[in-house]
Amino acid sequence: MMHTNYLVIGSGVAGLTFAVKIAERFTDKTVTIVTKANEDESNTKYAQGGVAVVLDAKEDSFQKHIDDTLLAGDGLCNEQVVELVIKEGPKRLQELIDWGANFDSNDQGTLDLGKEGGHSEYRVVHHKDITGYEVERALLNRAHQLPNITILAHHFAIDLITDHHLEASDTHNISCYGAYVLDQKSKHIETIKADSTLLASGGVGCVYGHTTNPVIATGDGVAMAYRAKALIKDMEFIQFHPTALYDTQEGSSFLISEAVRGFGGYLRNKDGHRFMLAYDDRAELASRDIVSQSIDSELKKSGDTHIFLDCTHIDIEDFKSHFPNIYKKCLTHHIDIKKDWIPVVPASHYLCGGIVVDTEGRTSVKNLFACGECSRTGLHGANRLASNSLLEALVYAHNIYTYHVTHQLSSIQVAIPEWNDEGTVIPKEHILIQHNLKQLQALMRDYVGIVRSNNRLIKAIKHLDLIYNEVDELYRKSKVNTALCELRNMINVAHLIIHQSLERKENRGGYYNVDNEFNITSAYT
Repeated sequence: MMHTNYLVIGSGVAGLTFAVKIAERFTDKTVTIVTKANEDESNTKYAQGGVAVVLDAKEDSFQKHIDDTLLAGDGLCNEQVVELVIKEGPKRLQELIDWGANFDSNDQGTLDLGKEGGHSEYRVVHHKDITGYEVERALLNRAHQLPNITILAHHFAIDLITDHHLEASDTHNISCYGAYVLDQKSKHIETIKADSTLLASGGVGCVYGHTTNPVIATGDGVAMAYRAKALIKDMEFIQFHPTALYDTQEGSSFLISEAVRGFGGYLRNKDGHRFMLAYDDRAELASRDIVSQSIDSELKKSGDTHIFLDCTHIDIEDFKSHFPNIYKKCLTHHIDIKKDWIPVVPASHYLCGGIVVDTEGRTSVKNLFACGECSRTGLHGANRLASNSLLEALVYAHNIYTYHVTHQLSSIQVAIPEWNDEGTVIPKEHILIQHNLKQLQALMRDYVGIVRSNNRLIKAIKHLDLIYNEVDELYRKSKVNTALCELRNMINVAHLIIHQSLERKENRGGYYNVDNEFNITSAYT
């Protein structure tokens, strides 16, 4: 059994920011970061756009950013949280810069500010089109300089340790005592006892198969918190990014950044018609839910598999300077942006709901905190405003750090049982896992996609129950492995998305159900 003062599950911007801050403050305390892939593999790494921060006092203001966020969130944002996060933005950005993160500058030597869908002003700080990669690099570099931080790469968190695992447990006042973690190389399951546990495990995109997320985004943190009886909310609000590079192959899709449309790109159907003008006055710069639903409508009318992003009218040298990674990726697909339209299609991108936390990052389970995409802070409401996610992670990681500075940890005194897999066997075949995974992802795409209906959602429950029963039986009989645990987590997440979708009786933001009485633009009128 291992013991650590602070256990962090996830190595993206949320987890690393908290770990660095707490390790710098309490040099006599230990911080353990558990991450299931390489230490730099996270949703943060693939964030292309940037960090939305108000820096231009002449043109921009906190109130404008607040208003844009509230408009995108469609009436479901927590206004106090929105104000808190946005006003803290400049301080948190400066910390990143102090830790060595590099952001693009303009000819005047000040930070170059981009504009993305839903924003009324230029306020997105970026590093080319790989901002997340640069932020991840800077944070990891700082973490490696701190001797009291241990990073356990290729370690998969199976379940949180709570009162449910203890003899004479109190399941009404649940506390978290750490986590059971699988060392994916040795196959040994370690019991990590922690005085404080932070879930910073990222998103759920792989539940849909076609996603802009990396393959690790299987909703592990949300599922673990759900099984620990933490409060989970707003799971119906799955944000679909309007412009993922169309590829006939299943799996992760390459993201064509929102900033490309902010830079002047036009969305066209195969006939060349610039259709967004018919759906919203902001055209391509409408918020993501409007653009994704509009594309979905166009595809349903035409029967086509994708639409196009036209950047041929943009100066190619400017494009390559701002979006070098996108330009190179398109070339590998034989798309010359100077003369070719980019084939794009919406793909699952971001979870606006998740584990409910207060402004200090506390969940409904004692000693358990959540931060980043797996958390539901109230900032995003029904739809996240572009580039508010890295901002949220930075601010809430700081708030959780501040809470720990002002509230002394109590050492865990209860006896924690070791992992018990007596009577289980190593599964000889993995075909059942892969078969059920593909069934689950197809089910979510076909029945629980951008536009939903009560009929499809009810049918989805029946199909999901069949998958759950088969996987649950396999899980009980088998020694655990990462693929099986990920599938188990994705089934839990799918259950939450479907049931919370049925509970919502009105269309808001990223949620659209044809059986509700609102049309595609009603929430904005």
